[in-house]
Amino acid sequence: MKPLYILLAILTLSCAKAPQQPADPIPAHNTFTIASKQLGETRTINVWTPEGYAQATDSLPVMYMADGGIKEDFPHIANTFSELIKAKKIKPFILVGIENIQRRKDLTPPTTVAKDKEVAPVVGGSGAFRAFVANELFAEVNKHYRTTAQRGILGESLSGLFVMETFFLEPQLFDYYIAFDPSLWWNNHNLVTTARQNLAKMPQGKTLWFAGSGATDISQYTKQLEGILKATNTPGLRWAYSDEPNEEHGTIFRATKEKALVWALGK
Repeated sequence: MKPLYILLAILTLSCAKAPQQPADPIPAHNTFTIASKQLGETRTINVWTPEGYAQATDSLPVMYMADGGIKEDFPHIANTFSELIKAKKIKPFILVGIENIQRRKDLTPPTTVAKDKEVAPVVGGSGAFRAFVANELFAEVNKHYRTTAQRGILGESLSGLFVMETFFLEPQLFDYYIAFDPSLWWNNHNLVTTARQNLAKMPQGKTLWFAGSGATDISQYTKQLEGILKATNTPGLRWAYSDEPNEEHGTIFRATKEKALVWALGK
């Protein structure tokens, strides 16, 4: 009978559903498209502005995010910004979300690891995606909205990997970098192994907040990076690591987003 019990247990586990994410109210926002020359495709962009923006005249900093579609993470992040701004816990920001087309292509760097290449038909497109953001999206947002020179970027999982890659390779693009459970295992954790040499070239005035869940394939590298940051003590870099062993990969974004935004952007 034991084999039967084992089979039943396996079937029960395989049929178990992951906890559903809550349905988020969709905040008032604007949507536009860009025919990108960098990517060779048209991209959909969602923009949320704080209450009173239309009646005011002041310019605001901008927070960018991949996974920024209406059916992705844009609604719950926009709602969180709204709550924190109204509570005066953070300064007002404009939020710009980039809707995905081929997420695993856009958000991953090139890799030499065969297993990495199995996650999608095409990977390694983060350089082109970053060029789209820097050379096309920034200008379009600045043209249509009252913006300051301050910019930030946030993301989770592969989007968090993109945040961290940008921080290390092109840190001049943003002032604030916020990454939840970044997939630092990618390409044999190359971003971690090259962190010291990239930190040696880091311009001053940058802010980095990142968090690791209890997922061992991620936390081992986020903790390793924490140790490197402590050891290097990079001048002019304000940073914090939030170790979240009780959170899962699928829960850490919502569980720590307020903590991250208040620490990074708080008045």
